[in-house]
Amino acid sequence: MSVTVRVPAKVNVQLAVGAARPDGFHDLANVFLAVGLYDEVTVTPADSLRITCSGPDAAQVPLDASNLAARAASALAARHGIAPDVHLHIDKDIPVAGGMAGGSADGAGALLACDALWGTRTPREDLLALCAELGSDVPFSLVGGAALGTGRGERLTPVEVGGTFHWVFAVADGGLSTPAVYREFDRLTAGTRVPEPAASDALLDALRSGDPKALAASLSNDLQAPALSLRPSLSATLAAGTEAGALAALVSGSGPTTAFLTEDAATADRVAAALTASGTCRTARTAASPVPGATVL
Repeated sequence: MSVTVRVPAKVNVQLAVGAARPDGFHDLANVFLAVGLYDEVTVTPADSLRITCSGPDAAQVPLDASNLAARAASALAARHGIAPDVHLHIDKDIPVAGGMAGGSADGAGALLACDALWGTRTPREDLLALCAELGSDVPFSLVGGAALGTGRGERLTPVEVGGTFHWVFAVADGGLSTPAVYREFDRLTAGTRVPEPAASDALLDALRSGDPKALAASLSNDLQAPALSLRPSLSATLAAGTEAGALAALVSGSGPTTAFLTEDAATADRVAAALTASGTCRTARTAASPVPGATVL
């Protein structure tokens, strides 16, 4: 017997970052959309916990206890007093270290898949609490759709979306460390008053209306400046997508993947082709949002 769970990537249409807290984290107002790029996590009974991975970026995925999928299986097993004896296979299609929550998706997928395999029937609230212990983005990977994340991003409030939004994601060579991007944010904002993060009313209205032009006008990411500081070449990618017809461009989360909002699917295809031809990124992918969260197949 095996169980496979499909989990989406995410894009942050707003990422407002507060000053560093005493615990080193930052308070956020983080508006997530789940997008139609997916990892699939398959769990099968085994003699001990082990991980394998396939896909374009598989070589970059750790196959030890540091992997969020392995940590998720161990955390759920510990909660129920059982051994985490499973083979976790990750079929990876979400860019690695790309600011699209691929690792978080795998953690959420492993939790849901192991819960189904073991028949532990963990209440949804407890699964979400385990997700929050694993990482700030993991709860949203479980929930999907659209949500506002507060605290360090783990406290979720559903957000209404009135239509489908079309995106292009330009995948960069190499990754960016999320902690390094936050450290650069702290360096760039040192000596200034960092405002308390709050969700943008204009952005929430744009999501409700389903209007891509209104959403384009209200996209924001406080981690874009530090990501560009660490990886200046991303500026050329952002410019190439905008010149090709995207309504708006921004760094996705902590980067280095860049996201381009387009008016429709046909424009997304054209922008993706132009980005691929521009030589400013490794590849470009199209996807629509919002989509459901972690789902047992």
